[in-house]
Amino acid sequence: MSKVLRIILYIFLGFWALMVLYPLFWTFVSSLKSNQQFILGKPWDFPKLPLMWDNFANVWNNYNIGHFLINSVIVTVCSTALALILSASTSYVIARFSFKLRGFLFFMYVSALMIPLIMGLVPLFFLLSSLGLSNTLFGLILVYAAYQLPFGIFVMVGFFKTLPREIEEAASIDGSSLYGTFFKIMLPLSKPGLMSVTIMNFLTIWNEYIYGVVLVSRPETYTLPVGIAVMQVEMQYKTEYGPLFAALVISMIPVFIVYVLFQRQISGGITAGAVK
Repeated sequence: MSKVLRIILYIFLGFWALMVLYPLFWTFVSSLKSNQQFILGKPWDFPKLPLMWDNFANVWNNYNIGHFLINSVIVTVCSTALALILSASTSYVIARFSFKLRGFLFFMYVSALMIPLIMGLVPLFFLLSSLGLSNTLFGLILVYAAYQLPFGIFVMVGFFKTLPREIEEAASIDGSSLYGTFFKIMLPLSKPGLMSVTIMNFLTIWNEYIYGVVLVSRPETYTLPVGIAVMQVEMQYKTEYGPLFAALVISMIPVFIVYVLFQRQISGGITAGAVK
């Protein structure tokens, strides 16, 4: 690549980074403003002194954001773990064993990626109600885990196919059982793919709103996206913009930390599983 093209590429990437980072910066800055600054000032002005750090305490103590945050952590961690276990085991069977309808089974899982999210709302609502799981975190965990299965299987099947079969044959000769080969050899070797699926599932479930607002209606079971939406409705005609932005900042912190720490695994896992 020539020096001129490299400079142009860096300028473009720098501009793109500014487009991504500025909304995050503006959200944080807005969380430090008073309501008077929002109403009387310009929306793009910087906050005036003193900075309203009390907005974070206000939203944490008066709007139960802490409780909603704990619910989101429980649902996201449990759903991600369950989806990972099911997708990894299913993908291993589809990728490494020959049986009738294997291709059809894989096609059915992958085709589920094309089903719009909203189409499953009504059937899932009545299904959870009939099972006594509506308005429970456990029901929400099962729904999120099932929803993430197609993507996990799509990625992990491609990744397992890249691993040489000689590894399994050597393990079998050494006396390893099928379960031992899967848990002690194949899963550690597929760590990049597992990390990729885990991170993508975490980000998707953490930010999910539609299922959360339809399948749970009790305040004690709200997740963070639902809780923030309810918080805005409760403010009615007197919206407290500072605490509202503070709640958004709190909701973004876990996602930002996870993405910064594991961004290489996201791209590396998908790339490794896409090429055989």
